[in-house]
Amino acid sequence: MTHSTIEITAELVHELVREQHPDLAGRPVRLGARGWANQLWRLGDDLAVRLPWAIGDVDRQIVDEYSWLPTLVPTLPMAVPVPQRLGEPSARFPRPWMITTWVPGTPADREPVTRSDAAGSLAAFLTALHQPAPDRAPEGQDRGGPLADRADGFENGVRLAFERGLIDDPDAVRAVWRDAVSAPAWSGPRLWLHADLHPANVLTDGGSLCGIVDFGDMCAGDPAYDLSAAWLLLPDGSVDDFYAGYRPAADAATRRRARGWAMARVLSGLLIGDNGVHGRPGGKATWAPPARAALRRLLA
Repeated sequence: MTHSTIEITAELVHELVREQHPDLAGRPVRLGARGWANQLWRLGDDLAVRLPWAIGDVDRQIVDEYSWLPTLVPTLPMAVPVPQRLGEPSARFPRPWMITTWVPGTPADREPVTRSDAAGSLAAFLTALHQPAPDRAPEGQDRGGPLADRADGFENGVRLAFERGLIDDPDAVRAVWRDAVSAPAWSGPRLWLHADLHPANVLTDGGSLCGIVDFGDMCAGDPAYDLSAAWLLLPDGSVDDFYAGYRPAADAATRRRARGWAMARVLSGLLIGDNGVHGRPGGKATWAPPARAALRRLLA
């Protein structure tokens, strides 16, 4: 991950808000979180300013989230960051940015989901989200499409993870992927996806799910990508309970594809977590433990 050279500070955030949204300028500003692609700064107690700091397609994601997420919010049964204002690129900060509501909770990569009711909560959320998307909804790039399109990336991930000692049985990992790739493809309508449901984007309170954040990758496609999150987020023995609550019921092929996507995402989590442990740039050490737990579940 390459980040912008622009230094984002509380003073910068305050000035951006003062210039473009002066009615909010009196609120205190403090750091909320530095994510993979965006920084989040608290704006008072109930709002947050989200600014892109990664180089790449993040600017489009900010605009897409601002444009599309409000149309879905009324149907979602869990707290999400609701877009409030869009910040325009300027001489002070030459990229779009956004003001959203603040969602309280602890990211699940720091406080894992432990309660059994989380399976029903996640199923209800995805049941509500996975509605047919309009034709002009954003495409998912490498998410929500055919797994075979990720074959080279998956194999590279297996090789790197094995070389670094992050997996013990690469053939078992590949077997899960091969089964998923051989499953029939999604033939239904393009459904709305969150497309980034990993532990750092899910909030917990006392072991239960309490919020879903970061809709920057939201897109339309095969729901199997989002369903893979059940393996990554839920405690042992919860995946069947999750599928029992998800509607319409996922067929066997969709569940196989979801398991393959989960394995691909586990490899990403292991490698990103390993970067953090060993000091390589861009790493997130807290991503490794949930990835290891999901790997164990997938291979059990």
